[in-house]
Amino acid sequence: MFRSFFMNRQWLLWAWVGSVIILSVTWYKVQVDVQLNEWFGSFYDLVQKALTTPGSVEESLYWGELLVFLKIVSVYIVIVVLLEFFIKHFVFRWRTAMNNYYMAHWNVVRHIEGASQRVQEDTMRFARIMEGLGVSLMRSMMTLVAFLPLLWGLSKNITELPWIGAVDHSLVYIAILSAASGTVLLALVGFKLPGLEFNNQKVEAAYRKELVYGEDDDNRATPPSVVELFGHVRKNYFRLFFHYMYFDVAKWTYLQVTVLVPLVALGPTILSGAITFGLMSQITRAFDRVESSFQYLVHAWPTIVELISVYKRLRAFEENIWEFERSGGVPQPLPAE
Repeated sequence: MFRSFFMNRQWLLWAWVGSVIILSVTWYKVQVDVQLNEWFGSFYDLVQKALTTPGSVEESLYWGELLVFLKIVSVYIVIVVLLEFFIKHFVFRWRTAMNNYYMAHWNVVRHIEGASQRVQEDTMRFARIMEGLGVSLMRSMMTLVAFLPLLWGLSKNITELPWIGAVDHSLVYIAILSAASGTVLLALVGFKLPGLEFNNQKVEAAYRKELVYGEDDDNRATPPSVVELFGHVRKNYFRLFFHYMYFDVAKWTYLQVTVLVPLVALGPTILSGAITFGLMSQITRAFDRVESSFQYLVHAWPTIVELISVYKRLRAFEENIWEFERSGGVPQPLPAE
């Protein structure tokens, strides 16, 4: 899954240089987010001044601030579109590397249940999920690097916390505590999901295989057999739906409650009039970025569950291939394109 792309001389340029490009542009996106956070602070202060004292803000100043926003995001849009285009090619090259490796050992793995599906579908899903999770993880880490010091400094404006009192740099600690509690909660609630996803793919593969045989053989895919196989599919899906139901209850309850966390923490400061509307906007945006970064596992858990199930299926391929190579077997590489 990894060596065929990152350790293969044919794909070194795409694998390593491509990864550097993706991470570099991701860092640029984080920096743009920091610029926008500063812009919202100054813009909302301008709005507050205009609303409080009519006529105190010149029209040119207001439109000038909006123009600054357009300047920031115009280049951002172009770069993001180009990055998405590049990522699609990056993922397909990774899939190609995996496909070539598995097909070179097709005689070894063809007997595994759902072999065709694993080569045709799971390779693409694995590459796409790994790229997505990897980029989102790095973005979370980069966002912390950029916004954590900012939130640390902005926390000096918080006079006190409800029911607790004054705490230095309080918002940083609250963001960490909020994210950690959600991560632990969803990890406990969703621990059964990876196994159910894996079983789901097994029963789907068995059902699909019988239908494929039935296309060429009148004796296959008969009503009794397909009813039984589809019954396994239905049973596993219903179990999956049930477990996802209480997982979603926990997930969405937690995510909606955390919307109020910075507003609760800022309550005494807002009511005392110690900060401006623009500064409040900066603080809440910075808090959201920091908290969301610490919540990486919360947001990524359903995708991680899918990745685990795909990984288990492809791992079965590789274990058979490694056993074949240890016994002295020689692969049959595909012709170069």
